[in-house]
Amino acid sequence: MHIHILGICGTFMGGVARLAQAAGHRVTGADRGVYPPMSDQLAALGIEISDLGDPAPLAAGPDLIVIGNAMSRGMPMVEQVLDSGLPYTSGPAWLAEHVLRGRRVAAIAGTHGKTTTSSMLTWILQHAGLDPGYLIGGVPLGSGESAALGTGEAFVIEADEYDSAFFDKRSKFVHYRPRTLVLNNLEFDHADIFPDLAAIRTQFHHLVRTVPANGRIIVNGADAELTAVLEMGCWTPRSTFDASGADADWTAEVAAADGSSFDVRAAGVSVGRARWQMMGRHNVSNALAAIAAAVDLDVSVEDALAAIAEFPGVKRRLELRGTPDGIEVYDDFAHHPTAITETIGALRARSEGRILAVLEPRSNTMRRGHHRDTLPQAMAGADHRFLLQPAGIDWSLRDVFDGVATTMITDDVPALIDAIMAEAKQGDRILVMSNGGFGGLHATLLQRLEARVLER
Repeated sequence: MHIHILGICGTFMGGVARLAQAAGHRVTGADRGVYPPMSDQLAALGIEISDLGDPAPLAAGPDLIVIGNAMSRGMPMVEQVLDSGLPYTSGPAWLAEHVLRGRRVAAIAGTHGKTTTSSMLTWILQHAGLDPGYLIGGVPLGSGESAALGTGEAFVIEADEYDSAFFDKRSKFVHYRPRTLVLNNLEFDHADIFPDLAAIRTQFHHLVRTVPANGRIIVNGADAELTAVLEMGCWTPRSTFDASGADADWTAEVAAADGSSFDVRAAGVSVGRARWQMMGRHNVSNALAAIAAAVDLDVSVEDALAAIAEFPGVKRRLELRGTPDGIEVYDDFAHHPTAITETIGALRARSEGRILAVLEPRSNTMRRGHHRDTLPQAMAGADHRFLLQPAGIDWSLRDVFDGVATTMITDDVPALIDAIMAEAKQGDRILVMSNGGFGGLHATLLQRLEARVLER
């Protein structure tokens, strides 16, 4: 079957493309705004990608069109699909019907930590020899692949609350029918889709309704919003986790300030100490959830802890990109104030040295002005702040950060890089945060720092 994917370079749809090709289908796609890491993955697979404005791929008559949720009515390609009468579906619906059916699905949901927790759980299952299938909204550093069919019974999926397609406004995760469900946390996000937190809470309730009575829900016991979700109705056994060491089925006590080691307890009984290369209390929470889910999938605690010790991390999740001129340059996906705070805090706990935080407020929620007033506090843990003023919005970062010292704001990426270069010195840590390509800032900054060393 020839499957043509619209919006193929999104992390989710790129994973769908990989799975479809692995299942034996011929896969092509169309998109715009292509950037790594997904563009690199698709190129390595030999998947042909055309521009969204090119009508030729649809004229060739593919057997099925899979439409990503970034596509909307009014787009010429979408109108061509509808006018043509060609069969079409959404990515989550195709996945549910052709990949997840008959698998033991473990879904990871929540506002934060989905990609990292999904990657951790997949890694643990692989370490245990279970060869799971998986679809992750990022690229694990171990495999370098965001998706694989696997030969085992389990399938791990990052369960996103974003809508499925322009013709299906339900959250993606209602399609997945998990038997094991992890609920990490719940905050307001996706302001382009949801009017308020209550609307997101309702979608999470719909997800809970799909989990069978012989399954398990593993929930962050410290999150009041998730408690409210389960109070709306729950028909499945549940386990709680809490990385703060409070009363829960699974708890952790941080043994190192930066979170690089922590003690795990199950039902109040110590089951071992985890030592790993990751950092941050938020990642300790992610690990605790992944361990609990792995145990539900028949992995021993001992094997789960051994696997976590070797977990290599995920691209763009506090990924150390280089250390030119004695300066650590990190790439992180953080774009929500909570994630920004946690990420800066994790770096602060790891070692001494200044933190130069660089932020592109790119998400739809941030562009609409939500969370803008919390940005100064979210970035307060950094020594210097460098922000890119988004184009086409009706609010100003300069107004938001008025009076906040050591803050530089510009709408020009090269000017931002110049300012960072002028400030950065040996021993600094540059933390670049964006959920997009940031105008190639990462690569340019690394190149200029390396060139500065050679010029000496």
